Amino acid sequence: MANLSADALRLLGEGKNMATIATVMPDGSPQATVVWIDTDGENVLFNTAEGRVKTNNLRRDPRVAVSVVNADNPYEQVTIRGRVTEMIHEGADDHINALAKKYLGLDEYPHRQPDERRVIVKIAPV
Repeated sequence: MANLSADALRLLGEGKNMATIATVMPDGSPQATVVWIDTDGENVLFNTAEGRVKTNNLRRDPRVAVSVVNADNPYEQVTIRGRVTEMIHEGADDHINALAKKYLGLDEYPHRQPDERRVIVKIAPV
């Protein structure tokens, strides 16, 4: 596995930078979604809910591409190719709340649906 570059770590961890996650559909076509992004210092992390297209795609095919754009300078961006190594439910509610704090300044994620089960997706760069 590869390491995240210093620029990638900075863009993943600092500011309100958004990322586009690209997964592979069953027919081989790409599927892309804009998400809030995070890092644990070695991996790319994002949070989603079970049953969405991207979670289904990633369980079938763990290959993913991540493009992170600097919110203050859209000409600065990094692209990370990787593989999903874990999809974790434990701590996912706290993680989405931390992301809501980072991106919205709120203590709790305001868009949660009553029946959703949150999941942290961990991506190792390749």
